[in-house]
Amino acid sequence: MSSHARPRADRPVPVADVPPEGRRPPWGRRRAVVAGVLVALLGAGAVAAATSLPGGEGTGVRDAVAGAVPPGLRGEPGRADGRVGGERVTAADTDHPAVAGLDPALLAAVRAATADAAQDGVEVLLTSGWRSVGYQEHLLDDAVRTYGSEEEALRWVATPGTSAHVGGDAVDVGPTDAAYWISQHGARHGLCQVYANEVWHYELLTTPGGTCPPQRADGAS
Repeated sequence: MSSHARPRADRPVPVADVPPEGRRPPWGRRRAVVAGVLVALLGAGAVAAATSLPGGEGTGVRDAVAGAVPPGLRGEPGRADGRVGGERVTAADTDHPAVAGLDPALLAAVRAATADAAQDGVEVLLTSGWRSVGYQEHLLDDAVRTYGSEEEALRWVATPGTSAHVGGDAVDVGPTDAAYWISQHGARHGLCQVYANEVWHYELLTTPGGTCPPQRADGAS
């Protein structure tokens, strides 16, 4: 849902499934770092318990950290997590993880729509694309703090397990004129606005020139 009447975290326009192999350090190295954090915060006994949890190698540690380490100590997501920040990113910037991590068919559609919009004098920028699990967790944590409850936050920010951004299947576009242009013309390229409350969020949900499915009211609907 995956940056309107109410702004979301990390959204300049008013408007994570595990990332592909090689985009994060090998789990063995990450596990050592995570274990060190847990030892410092919770003691060695908690690390042993976490590593024994079911779900495959390292899953228990990762999930234990997400639940036990306060959000402020998890580290700020960076460019490698798909965070765009203040950068000017387009669908042509495949050196940026937010673009490189997108599904190829979605990326092709966004590029075609970008070229089409340019004919009308509209520049399409990407304010978000692929995101890591950690980045999505960070956005959700921020949304809970902003809106005061998880129920309200989920109207704007999906969990890592349900976010299309984490799978590379969604983009957020800006500025405002570009978001509205895609809303009106994106179906030419198969791009559809998914949520009525998020004019910036698009997914590949139809064939070029096809009909988009009805919009959902918000991410919690």
